[in-house]
Amino acid sequence: MTLLDWPLWAQIVFAYVVLQRLAELVYANANTRRLLSEGGREHGERHYPLFIILHGGWLISIALFAVPENQPNLFLINAFVASQTFRFWTLASIGRWWTTRIISAPHFPRVKKGPYRFIKHPNYALVIVEIALLPLLLGAPAMAITFSVLNAALLWWRIRVENAVLVERQP
Repeated sequence: MTLLDWPLWAQIVFAYVVLQRLAELVYANANTRRLLSEGGREHGERHYPLFIILHGGWLISIALFAVPENQPNLFLINAFVASQTFRFWTLASIGRWWTTRIISAPHFPRVKKGPYRFIKHPNYALVIVEIALLPLLLGAPAMAITFSVLNAALLWWRIRVENAVLVERQP
């Protein structure tokens, strides 16, 4: 089954995720350039390409191997909608400080609003959910497991780097 053979609902969900990721990269790159010009410094550069490979591979694998049902699982589709609501809340809360890289400086404040009041790394929590949820929704449970394990390993590395960097920021 190819992507073009998928039910319309699955094509729409997948296209939404791809377009969303591309739009986020544009937003993140603009924020990265601005933060660097304001005295920020990048940390953890070595692991960043691995995230690009992981997320690209995740989307390509889903496109090539997923076999969605004709009707979506209502629990999974509702969980997906809820995750996207959480995504917008997270991005709106962190705003100009959000990037896909770790850019920091001692004079940058720590974000403590929105979900950041309750969870130290809400965007990473969201990505954990999405990495598993999208393949499950689109009929690819093996990909949900495989990419969740790979993502967990990378996030373990990244969160250690980010936590060390955040200590230097103003409260």
